[in-house]
Amino acid sequence: MLRIKRFEFNRLWTNCYVVSDGTGECAIIDPCAQSRYDRAIFRNYIRDEKLKPVRCLLTHAHWDHLLSCFQVRDEYGLLPEVHHRDKLWMDRMESRIEEVFGPGMFKHDIVMPEHYLEDNEVISFGEHELVTLHTPGHSPGSVVYYCAQEKQAFTGDTLFKCDIGRSDLLFGWIQDLMESLELLVRQLPDDCTIWPGHDMESTIGYEKANNPFIKKYIATGN
Repeated sequence: MLRIKRFEFNRLWTNCYVVSDGTGECAIIDPCAQSRYDRAIFRNYIRDEKLKPVRCLLTHAHWDHLLSCFQVRDEYGLLPEVHHRDKLWMDRMESRIEEVFGPGMFKHDIVMPEHYLEDNEVISFGEHELVTLHTPGHSPGSVVYYCAQEKQAFTGDTLFKCDIGRSDLLFGWIQDLMESLELLVRQLPDDCTIWPGHDMESTIGYEKANNPFIKKYIATGN
């Protein structure tokens, strides 16, 4: 059985997830702790639960989802993995971080991936697998990590509870986002729990019934 621990970190209240099972292996999704205090909370949870991080996964390459990749690298020897279409974001991350924090104010490394993910790539840890579903629109390389065994999906900034991700940011595109949302509501079962990049969890069924964007653009076929 999956154990999912959600943290809210940094000035944008971004969700970081530690996803583990009975083997003790875990995947870290969107390591985004900004402060030393938050990094200690994250570290202590992994230590206290006796977990072994084996994958570091990004739902997309926006700055607020990757601020503590350096911690994961330094403490657990893992480099981040992100979809290959967000390489353009990773390549400009240093300048983007300077735009957000000011020149020289972010005192840590920008950690680059060695491995870029492909569509439908399978991520294995412990006794579980996550399938990488490519869901562009918020960013070109946005993905959802889906565990079919337990009907759990980590949707990043593609799908929120009663909301969807922005498509007006650099490299975003509304038509891509609508197609990605359609893929999710058609492919994932209604009882699939979604764990978004911000705010609380929901289910696909709840979103089909209550999310105004899905009701207007997806369920009606418009």
